[in-house]
Amino acid sequence: MADKKISKKTLMKSFHHWYYGNLTCFSQEHMQTFGYLTSMLPIVEELYDKKSEQEEAMKTYTAFFNTEPQIGSVVVGITASLEEARANGAEGIDGETINGLRAGLMGPLAGIGDSMIVGTLIPIILGISLGLSTGGSPIGAIFYIIVWNLLAYFGMKFAYFKGYEMGDKAVEFLVGAQGKAIRRAVSVVGGMVVGSVAATWVSVKTSFELKNSSGKAYLVLQDKLDAVYPGLLTAGFIIFCWWLMAKKNISPVKVMLLLVVIAFVGVLLGIFNPGLKY
Repeated sequence: MADKKISKKTLMKSFHHWYYGNLTCFSQEHMQTFGYLTSMLPIVEELYDKKSEQEEAMKTYTAFFNTEPQIGSVVVGITASLEEARANGAEGIDGETINGLRAGLMGPLAGIGDSMIVGTLIPIILGISLGLSTGGSPIGAIFYIIVWNLLAYFGMKFAYFKGYEMGDKAVEFLVGAQGKAIRRAVSVVGGMVVGSVAATWVSVKTSFELKNSSGKAYLVLQDKLDAVYPGLLTAGFIIFCWWLMAKKNISPVKVMLLLVVIAFVGVLLGIFNPGLKY
């Protein structure tokens, strides 16, 4: 009896299910579990003829799953390869093995994906888009929509099929020394990109000044700060926001509300000028 082989058509169908539905029925309890189920359904239907076998195989993918969806495509590809091996009776590959691999890859891939996609790629594309949007031009928004979707689609497709091609051999690369080096390198690049975007698009200045009895200013705080450290207030506010979110685990929404309060109080005290462009 010839070994069972997943067809290219079925693999593409599985990939498209993940691409369009990785957040299907998303909830705090299940996260991406149902998106994973929909992506594995075509694989299981092709590999197993009996309904009972299909049901048993699908139980493997009811376990909790959540990772960065773009880079996480590789996990779906890997498990498609493992499911193919299980259907052919490969020794040592069962539902527990597959779930153990999925659970082991969720965290590392989330770290890689968040650094590479959220922390590096998206800020770069947004930075270019903001530049193209100068003067209210719609080109920036159009650029972002087209470029992001093209990169996301073909990047996820590459990750999915590379995962299927490598199978469990991809695990050593992803969670081993090479994977750690990649995560560290991407984190550094991501930090540089975020810092560059912040320095380019964020500007915080103070209007605080001291005047003499004749009404002439003899101390303009912003001029003094610029003479010593241009952009000091901007850097301080960015570090402050990072500290609140990264170290104190305060949500971005609460941080934004806090900044609104700081700006409001600052205007009342004369520290900030509502007429300035920040």
